Formats: sequence, C-alpha cells, structure tokens
Amino acid sequence: MTQTQAPPQSDTVKLIAPFMNAVRDVLQTMAHVQTRVDKPFLKTDASTSYQVCGIIGFSGQLTGSVMVSFSDAAAEKLVEAFAGAKLARNDPDFADAIGELTNMIAGSAKQHLGGLASISIPTVVIGNGYVVANMHTIPCLVIPCNTTFGSFAVEVCVMRNPGN
Repeated sequence: MTQTQAPPQSDTVKLIAPFMNAVRDVLQTMAHVQTRVDKPFLKTDASTSYQVCGIIGFSGQLTGSVMVSFSDAAAEKLVEAFAGAKLARNDPDFADAIGELTNMIAGSAKQHLGGLASISIPTVVIGNGYVVANMHTIPCLVIPCNTTFGSFAVEVCVMRNPGN
C-alpha cells in the first residue's frame, strides 16, 4: 500500500480523531485488548491493508465509508476475545463478529463527528487480492493500529457534504 503524509487540515483532524478514539474504546471494552494507534497517513492506492475487513457506508451530512481491515491473526484473536469462543473464518458467526466490531467503531465515532449521518449495515470481505474502490473525490486516511493480537487498520474515507 502506498502512503503519504496526511494533509494538515483541521476538518480532516475533526473527522479522524473520533475514529482513533472509537477503535481504542471499542476494542478495550468489547475484546479487553489495548490498541496502539499510530500516525494516520493518506492512502494513495486501492489495495487493501489486510485479509479480513468490515465496511460501513456513511450518508447524510457525512458521506463516504469506513473500513476496518484486520490481519488474519488479529481478526481470529479479536473475534475469539469478542465472541468468547474460537470461530473458524468460514463460520458465519466469524463474519458477524467482524461486522459488529466494525459497526461499533463506526457508530461510536459517528456520535462525535457532528452533523446528521446514517451508517449502513456492515459488509464483510474475507480473503486475499480484493480491491475496495472508494469514491475518488474523498481522501482516504489510514489509521494503522496494533494490539497484542496483531495488526489492523482503520481506513476513513468520509467527508462533510458542502453546506453542512
């Protein structure tokens, strides 16, 4: 994945900070794991960060999407901690757990973004070699994250609609 320094825009900071806080809070509360959030960067290509991801769309005064992309190891261990049971990647409950963690992160961040927005039902993608095409008009910031369970990233491609 190609990366560049995130642009120093106050609106970008206002939109990214709630996701940084949400990921820490949700994983501490729901999976009992501390998350180190590293410096966000601007995503410059369509490749995905990891093999397991949950995607949520935003509509209303905020438009775009957020994708939480987990390494295989992080996904398996976080799901086990969250669900209280080891689940195989092909188990429907595994995908549900990834979707629910993504939903909680997006929902928690949404509360602090200001403005009215709706979020979609999560979509979960599991596998290698997929591309998630985001709207090319919305910058995508990647928040790299690490836990004792492994690495993951939160890709925030959300913008305020003009006039809102």
